Amino acid sequence: MPFFTTEEQELIANAIADAEKATSGEIRIAVEKNCHGSAFERATEYFAELGMDKTAQHNGVLIYLAYADHKFAIIGDRGIDTVVPDDFWETTQVAMKAHFLSGNIAEGIIAGVALAGEKLALFFPYQSGDVNELPNDIIYMDQDETK
Repeated sequence: MPFFTTEEQELIANAIADAEKATSGEIRIAVEKNCHGSAFERATEYFAELGMDKTAQHNGVLIYLAYADHKFAIIGDRGIDTVVPDDFWETTQVAMKAHFLSGNIAEGIIAGVALAGEKLALFFPYQSGDVNELPNDIIYMDQDETK
């Protein structure tokens, strides 16, 4: 059974769609129960596994969450990393963590998506004819969970 309710999954997918209206960037959410090791390293593995490094402008963003272990990470592709400051994702992580600490996991993800979209729009504004290159649904990385 998925971690998020059907309603929460729809809210998150809609938040991604809304965020991507202002940017050519692509945002995805990957969720699993446990993360053995670093959340950043796990997110990096999933980034490649999900083909997020194959977007036209290399401007994909992955928000990774291991809910049972209370770990998360945000990573961007090399197109983002070459143009943004080193602390680019810090404020997004702080906002998400504030929601997480109060038990509002879905709201934290939605806040992270909205902030990621706003930040991406600064460097990768929406372009006429932009195509949604990646699905907006949550990816459950645990094999026993489905979308």
